[in-house]
Amino acid sequence: MNLRYIDWIWHVRGQLMLAPGQSNAQAFDRLEPLFGQAGTSHARTGDALTFTKTAQAAQDRMSVFDRGVLWIESGMAGPVLRYTLVSRALLFCFLAPLLFLAFGQLEIGLAKFEKPPVEAAKGKPDKDDTVVPLNPVDKFLGAPAPEKPKKDDKDGPGHKKKASPTAAYVFAGIFVALYLIGRVLEDRLVKRLFWQSLNA
Repeated sequence: MNLRYIDWIWHVRGQLMLAPGQSNAQAFDRLEPLFGQAGTSHARTGDALTFTKTAQAAQDRMSVFDRGVLWIESGMAGPVLRYTLVSRALLFCFLAPLLFLAFGQLEIGLAKFEKPPVEAAKGKPDKDDTVVPLNPVDKFLGAPAPEKPKKDDKDGPGHKKKASPTAAYVFAGIFVALYLIGRVLEDRLVKRLFWQSLNA
């Protein structure tokens, strides 16, 4: 399978027209300060610039991207800057919902194997519902009569709660939202960042 059809998940691609009269060298000179952050290494080869990031700082405006390449081509209206950026963070946010959905299905599968509670036989009082009569000595001393146990009281510390996939679905939804917002937002932010640098 050609990864080109699915690598848009963690790749951000775009292009920008260079300012009139701006040479390739001038464009890269203006872009190069963006790759002078701590944890970033870059190299210029002809009309291309490649970079990689390791342990990038949070204040790095391109910290979401781990590596990428920028190059300049001749277009119909003039030179065009093109770029392809790779983000493991976007890939993680895309795969995380699938993982949580799998956990949710696992919870549902485990719930099916849980032993159903034993129903009380018809006409027979439940032992837990019977009230033990008060001892004559306690009654003489004025002790209160014991109350009938509530259903909630039967679920003691040893009671096992039924498995529920709700939490897994909630986390899956959170990561879906994070991916959709991040995928659109980072695309626009990096494009604006490159445009501002080229036209500073």
